[in-house]
Amino acid sequence: MKDVKGKVIRFLILIPITLYGLTVLYPLIWMILSGFKDNQQLMLSPFKMPQNPSWDNYYKAWEVGVGTYFMNSVIVTVVATFLTVLCSALLAFVLARYKFKLHTLLFTCVLGGMMLSPEVSIISLYKLLQILGLYNTRWALIIPYAAFHIPFTTFLLWSYFQSLPLEVEESAYIDGCNSFQIFYKMILPMSKPIIATGALLTAMGDWNEFMFGLVFIESSALKTIPVGLMNLRAALTTNWGVLISGLTVASLPMIIVYLIFQKQLVRGMTAGSVKG
Repeated sequence: MKDVKGKVIRFLILIPITLYGLTVLYPLIWMILSGFKDNQQLMLSPFKMPQNPSWDNYYKAWEVGVGTYFMNSVIVTVVATFLTVLCSALLAFVLARYKFKLHTLLFTCVLGGMMLSPEVSIISLYKLLQILGLYNTRWALIIPYAAFHIPFTTFLLWSYFQSLPLEVEESAYIDGCNSFQIFYKMILPMSKPIIATGALLTAMGDWNEFMFGLVFIESSALKTIPVGLMNLRAALTTNWGVLISGLTVASLPMIIVYLIFQKQLVRGMTAGSVKG
């Protein structure tokens, strides 16, 4: 009787989860399939399967600029994410393991950085980048992206480092290891789930960011994919198949990365919430 009751409860729970999953997946599936349609099929039968599907829209989208925008986004996202994770891991290790005079002030600055909205500083950043000669370069995006993601990533890693046992590090100190060796050879390997979580969240934010990419980049050859797709829409107002193909190309990388690292994301988020 208990087994039957348990199966019924699981089935009732599964129904809303399945419906929610279909609700989330349907727009993505529709977008992918619409990329194989021409304008006539999109207008007359937008919810039907494509007739005579072709990759022409994807080829055209890549040729008219999506390929360039895509590579720019890859470069900016990878470099900014690497800098964010590296700086955050070092800072979080110092805050979690060492006590010094400016410890409280430094930790307060990290928390304060989480409260600052990037859009608030856009004018001052614009002037600063012009003064430094970084305006209209990839570094005009990489540096602000890393700077605004470091506070949250640092706090995420700090909460995880707090949960790591001190006994292991003390044994390493006795064996002659210095702080950097402990950080590189022990802390980082033990922190792979939370590092993957921080990297994934940072990469998703960098990949989808629009405002900085619109203001700090002027050259079409350096635009990232969110801004580039807006230009693509202006240039190809009537060719919706090409535009939807560009949207699909822009969406798939983060979806694939999330599917690959979803286990690390869940493990990292749950483990990082143990302390702090």
